[in-house]
Amino acid sequence: MEASTPHNPPHNPWAGEVSLVVDGQAYACKLTLGALAELEAALGADTLVELVKRFESGAFSTRDVLALIVAGLRGGGWQGSARDMVGAQIEGGVVRAAEAAAQLLARAFAAP
Repeated sequence: MEASTPHNPPHNPWAGEVSLVVDGQAYACKLTLGALAELEAALGADTLVELVKRFESGAFSTRDVLALIVAGLRGGGWQGSARDMVGAQIEGGVVRAAEAAAQLLARAFAAP
């Protein structure tokens, strides 16, 4: 595991974790089974297979990115909600948020 700093949060990619810095705080995000269940609920009728297809084709929405980031943060132990992310600053901006969301999704379903 890497050393933790605000710009290099602790994470273990082999355990499906993704680094993300929100409001200057480093987080190790992960899509646990519970986080995936929350993600499905947040996306309503959408399935995770549809979500994966949208990311693979580049047709994902900001709603998809937000839902994945919140689920990953919650899977990593964060106690907030999507509402808490409205004014949050993600280091690296929207590009980093989309990248982290895609990494979370890929790592959740990757074979070890």
